[in-house]
Amino acid sequence: MVCSGLYVSRQSPQAILGDLHIDDLTTLRSVKLAHDSEMRVVTASALGFVRHQASYREGQGCALHALPLQTDEAVTARVGNSEEQLHVTAPSARLERVLDDAFNEADSSQLRRTRAIVIVRHGQIVAERYGGLEVGSHTPLPGWSMTKSVINALVGIAVAQGHLSLESPPLVGEWTDHKDTRGTITVSQLLRMSSGLDFDEGMTSAGTDVMRMLFRSGDVAAYAAMQPLEATPGTQWRYSSGTPNILSRALKSVMRDEREYLSFPRRALFDVIDMQSAVLETDSAGTFVGSSFMYASARDWARFGMLYLQDGVWGGRRVLPEGWVRYTTTPAPASSGGEYGAHFWLDVPAEYRRSADDLPPDAFHAVGHEAQFVTIVPSRDLVIVRLGRTRTPAAWDHARFVHEILAALDNEQVSDAS
Repeated sequence: MVCSGLYVSRQSPQAILGDLHIDDLTTLRSVKLAHDSEMRVVTASALGFVRHQASYREGQGCALHALPLQTDEAVTARVGNSEEQLHVTAPSARLERVLDDAFNEADSSQLRRTRAIVIVRHGQIVAERYGGLEVGSHTPLPGWSMTKSVINALVGIAVAQGHLSLESPPLVGEWTDHKDTRGTITVSQLLRMSSGLDFDEGMTSAGTDVMRMLFRSGDVAAYAAMQPLEATPGTQWRYSSGTPNILSRALKSVMRDEREYLSFPRRALFDVIDMQSAVLETDSAGTFVGSSFMYASARDWARFGMLYLQDGVWGGRRVLPEGWVRYTTTPAPASSGGEYGAHFWLDVPAEYRRSADDLPPDAFHAVGHEAQFVTIVPSRDLVIVRLGRTRTPAAWDHARFVHEILAALDNEQVSDAS
């Protein structure tokens, strides 16, 4: 995290440590840190014998030292800019008050730590604000599990190109034995969190699968693929950060070589919609950490939301296949509550909803740890980005936040009509 903060977000050590040493993470103050700015390597050590290093690779972000690191300068090449730009208009007084409240810390025991808000309506930024040390409109910030929604887009593009099929199993080396039922898991079941794989998503212990995979494994896809089945594929919905990493490596398996794979997100998506700040990090095995490790500015996260708002079309060019957004926003069959589609939430997750406010039924969300949100509301031609460091989920009521934005915008329409 320190490596990515230094060399991806380009923040100072003071700002990074200020973000890390908070609330339940205060024990991290006992971790000793050192960084080599010339080699772009960060070393963390604890208890005198636990020692880990992470290195920054141009275009690939940071990765733990575990396996030989791959570098490829070609992945930083730009292939063109989008024709669609975000234009900024002045927010209304009521909308300003909504932002004031979002950045206000009313409860010192449950800090929100909102770092960025961008609201785009009818293709224009109608409100934008930043908070925190060294955070601005060009600062790449972590999306955490919003990265899963980016994997949705990359898989969709691969499906359109004929590289993958939703109803076919991807190539997973660990599942090639014909007696292994895991080999029947389809791409769609992985996208819909219905693979049947056993995976502990808990964040409160260092021993859970998600923590071991992200912070102790050099090959996230291999870790996820080795998990056993706990249910017949397609019959049980269970949120898992393992499945997008399996899909990340499946994308690698259909590319000609590693160079094509590493440049794929930028060629196929980021440059097309002008997400110039975006960095999708790989692990040390060279696989994109599709579950968690993508950085982008709030404006670029808004551009990503606009792609889905526009049914996968950007500047007159179809980026996602026809019907992909409809598939993405169709409830996963195994999701009994209908709250999840394909790597997108169709409702605000319970931990970020304290109010009973109803949102438009077509709203859907990319959601990440610490209350990262890209909310898309097609019926209102609206994208809302909220990024923060909210360690206590109860501190952020995203349903209420979106509800208040909609009310403020409705009030503007009434005022304009009168």
